[in-house]
Amino acid sequence: MKRILLLGATGSIGLQTVDVIEQHPDQFCLVGIAAGHQADVMQKIIDKHPSIQVAGISDVSKVEELHGVKVYSGENAMVDCIENCEYDLLVNAVVGFRGLKPTLTSLKKGIDVALANKESLVAGGVLVRKTLHETNTKLYPIDSEHSAIFQSLQGNRNEDVKRLIITASGGSFRDKSRDELSDVTVEQTLKHPNWNMGKRITVDSATMVNKGFEVIEAHYLFDLPYEKIDTVLHRQSIVHSMVEYNDNAIIAQLGSADMRLPIQYALCYPDRPVLKEDHPLDMTKTMDLNFKEMDYVRYPMLKLAYEIGKKEGNLGAVFNGADEQAVQLFLEKKISFLQIEESIEQACKKAKYIENPTIEQLEASDAWARKFVIEYWDLVVTHEK
Repeated sequence: MKRILLLGATGSIGLQTVDVIEQHPDQFCLVGIAAGHQADVMQKIIDKHPSIQVAGISDVSKVEELHGVKVYSGENAMVDCIENCEYDLLVNAVVGFRGLKPTLTSLKKGIDVALANKESLVAGGVLVRKTLHETNTKLYPIDSEHSAIFQSLQGNRNEDVKRLIITASGGSFRDKSRDELSDVTVEQTLKHPNWNMGKRITVDSATMVNKGFEVIEAHYLFDLPYEKIDTVLHRQSIVHSMVEYNDNAIIAQLGSADMRLPIQYALCYPDRPVLKEDHPLDMTKTMDLNFKEMDYVRYPMLKLAYEIGKKEGNLGAVFNGADEQAVQLFLEKKISFLQIEESIEQACKKAKYIENPTIEQLEASDAWARKFVIEYWDLVVTHEK
């Protein structure tokens, strides 16, 4: 019986992880959960899983709404759960920079992580890589693209890999030119053609920041140089990613737009138990599969991600922090869609570079980037007045 500690339990990935666990009660038990503020959803999970020992909630005002378990609250709640819970695998489904410290804490404890928190590697990849080597622990990817690569690498050697090919849907505005993006609305941006995701990741998909994050993630997950990591546009989101080998053979993983498949693979690896899907992929109903060369002029954030990734240091934390803040301002309708890109570009340009940052320096870089973006647009507004 594998004991699971789940962070980000009330989000999309978190709830689907709970579903996978419930589909296999003979293999998994949920021993801990953490989330931001949805105490009502957390309590329903606790009531259904008496094996839960601890719960962490960031919102201290909601502590009294949780019953039947040891509760930790505040900014350190997730780390407190990790340090005070007996578990076999951490599922990190937290969104944002705050997911980095829990990843490092679990790895330092010697316990593997099933990772859906991009920022752990985008912002802290150097520290995570170092910790993995020191503790001989493992990361199991949950993102559909990285799970596809992980599956396509099975039975083969890294030295035989010619390149990784990460597919991208193109997001909400894949049929629009850059000139047509100047006045797009928040509501239009949040209508992803293929996936039902959270607000930030849907915006990041439209700017292609999300795909840039995935390139950086792939570098750390699979220990391959950026020169061997490519991206292609694939509208259907059926081929989740591919691996091309030195003999020109390409192995791909195909599946429906159901995140439970990569979640279950990360939890069960190397086993493949039965998974109940509402709409499993039926290739006889797939009319066509299209692939198109990536346009880095149309998607400059993806190009910037390669540059940031190669420089390493603290720039990933700056890139991510600026994006998180800019997306928030966009969702609040304080800046335009294209100004998200401007925010990130300016922050990365102005940031002080730190080659070998500590976790404290990464936290400071993240905070600096957020503050920079806010002050940058405040200055613009003041100047316009």
